[in-house]
Amino acid sequence: MSTSDDLYARYGPIYRWLVTTAALLAFFVMVFASSMVNVAIPNVMGTFGVGQDKAQFLTSAFLATTVASLLANTWLIARFGQPIIFQACIIIFVIGSFISTFSPTLDMIIFGRIVQGFGAGVIQPLIMVLLFDIFPADKRGIAMGFFSMGVGFALGLAPALGGVVIDLLGWRYVFLIPIPVALLSLVLGVFFIPERKSRGPAGNFDYLGYALMCSFVFCLMTILGNGQRWGWASNDVALLSALMVFSLLGFVYSQRRPKGNLMDLSVFRNLRFCTVICISFFYGMGSFAQNYAFPVFSQIVQGYTPTLAGSLLLPGAIIAALLLPFTGRLADRFPPHVIIFTGQFIFIGSALALADADVNTAFWVIAFYLLVGRLGIALTSPCVNSAALAALPPDRINAGAGIVNLFLMLGGSTGISALVIVLERRIQLHGDAFTATQNAGNDATRAMIGEVHRVLGAEGIPNAAHDPIALNYLGNVVEAQANTLGFQDGFMWTALAACISLVPATLLMLQRHRRK
Repeated sequence: MSTSDDLYARYGPIYRWLVTTAALLAFFVMVFASSMVNVAIPNVMGTFGVGQDKAQFLTSAFLATTVASLLANTWLIARFGQPIIFQACIIIFVIGSFISTFSPTLDMIIFGRIVQGFGAGVIQPLIMVLLFDIFPADKRGIAMGFFSMGVGFALGLAPALGGVVIDLLGWRYVFLIPIPVALLSLVLGVFFIPERKSRGPAGNFDYLGYALMCSFVFCLMTILGNGQRWGWASNDVALLSALMVFSLLGFVYSQRRPKGNLMDLSVFRNLRFCTVICISFFYGMGSFAQNYAFPVFSQIVQGYTPTLAGSLLLPGAIIAALLLPFTGRLADRFPPHVIIFTGQFIFIGSALALADADVNTAFWVIAFYLLVGRLGIALTSPCVNSAALAALPPDRINAGAGIVNLFLMLGGSTGISALVIVLERRIQLHGDAFTATQNAGNDATRAMIGEVHRVLGAEGIPNAAHDPIALNYLGNVVEAQANTLGFQDGFMWTALAACISLVPATLLMLQRHRRK
């Protein structure tokens, strides 16, 4: 295998940008896969007759598997090398895409998403290390700025393109969209992805630790996805909770052994680093949950087509992508807590504004609120990453980068599942409250039913059909109102998650003052 120096000597300066293009296309594909499916959630619910508690696994299962596979990245690269792992991840992702596209059942589609998530989790840190290796120190800022802009554009294009494909071809085709880009990345990777200059010994893979982490993630996602239906005090939830705690404690213990090689626990002795990964977790909860919620809200509550729902996120994502190189520089010039506070306050303001949105809120008003939220994310994201790595000594940076990504993805998958729980409970609560008020003594209800009778009579509908039609109409109105208020509560919840992230951000500020 050729190193980056060998390939640079062969192809010249353009080689670095060919590698960057291959890496960007691969990451572009993974971002597409994680976000464009959100637009398809209402269609999936209708096709299979399931609620959000099951449909959300299309997103949360992908993210959860990404979390688990992140831990295998270091060993896989040491064992097989960067080029082989890069190519294998792309192939695994493509296989998962085909499984999701052509599977007849929702469970099989979710399995395809799990396969996709494994490829995405392994390749994400590989790409970051790859770009760090091939560029000299004075060129890394430009490369990462270019890379961040590409990822930002992907976040905006994914739901918009996904919506168009759903309207034209059907929701299953959203899984096929990334495949041509993935194959192009694969071809470039075959020729240009280098082997690392210094590749350490792989050692033995920590199967016990990996199994325990997978068990922890599986139990957590199963509880969050099914607790509402099973009952939070049920035996199933209690058993899975016990297994989850046992798996987590077992994983921590396994990593303290000499053979434990999945996670460097020594980084958790750094209080500043621990503070930042707490910020990363709750920041991920709020931002990922909002990305999931809004395409669903705009279709269920506002009646938007998938195309229109997806395009709501496009203006904010594009502007945020253009600003990312500048926000990255801000992270170098100002204390991290200042940038994090600013970004999260902007995001909270956006979430609170969205909590007032209803069926009558104009398209461009909502797009503006989402744009403001994206600005908050564009400020927070690079600052969290840089603050986490700056807290560690140089020999711990690679281990720390993987852990930051792990907590971000775990926060994202947990946030989506928790949001769906909030939505289901609040929609049911509001629906029950509205239904209880719909009786003959309610003047508004009588007036509505009377108006329906009048319209039906004017259309020549027989009197015997008036009451059933009127009651059905009333039920639809109650459901619409309950959905609206439930989603408004959900957006309030995303604001709450962002507020919680301010607690460790405050600790970060206090730590800085103590050092002074």
